Amino acid sequence: MDGLPMWLEQASTWVAPVLLAITLHEAAHAFIAWRLGDDTAYRMGRVSFNPFRHVDPMGTVILPTVLIMLHAPFLFGWAKPVPVAFHRLRRPRSGMVAVAIAGPCANLLLAMGSALLAHAVVYLPGREWAFANIAHAIQINVMLALFNMIPIPPLDGGRVLLGVLPQALAGRFARLERQGMLFLIVLLFVVPVFGRWLGYDFSPIAWVLERPFALLHEGILRGAGLVE
Repeated sequence: MDGLPMWLEQASTWVAPVLLAITLHEAAHAFIAWRLGDDTAYRMGRVSFNPFRHVDPMGTVILPTVLIMLHAPFLFGWAKPVPVAFHRLRRPRSGMVAVAIAGPCANLLLAMGSALLAHAVVYLPGREWAFANIAHAIQINVMLALFNMIPIPPLDGGRVLLGVLPQALAGRFARLERQGMLFLIVLLFVVPVFGRWLGYDFSPIAWVLERPFALLHEGILRGAGLVE
């Protein structure tokens, strides 16, 4: 993209990958909930793969932009949460699990589709910019899939755990959702800042996800024939 400042050209290669990764994650939740019997999101127009129906100004635009500009070790964001009335699902507990894993599965499909798309853009003008978009799409979708499967409510992994735990434990675990969000904020932001203040560059979430990310990212590239 000739004529753009270097920083703006680099930032532009994150716009579409972040927007699609975050919003289509929520669209997948809405679609599966609808198919399993809850039409709450459908009636609100959220069963749509139009990303702009799911954009949250802070979580989809402002926070990812700030993290990109700060060269954060990972990207974090969210779209408008999809409303799901789990009691309206035909099988509430197994349905909760299916709705929860739909978002990460959508991210993995986007990552694999992006990797396969790399074979086509080689013939396009401006392919360096297109390749950067594809590389970032693979990275952000793999990271979002893994991050959301951390078994802490209200993340998707917490919903999955809630759906498979015995009923007595599930009730106790569900009450941790509010504290879970606070715990995530501490892990994502407070601990890294405090660590840097002490002279350590440490992010617990990045540390936990680093190895799974590397393995899954490499597997997708290999599966698409991009590396040997």
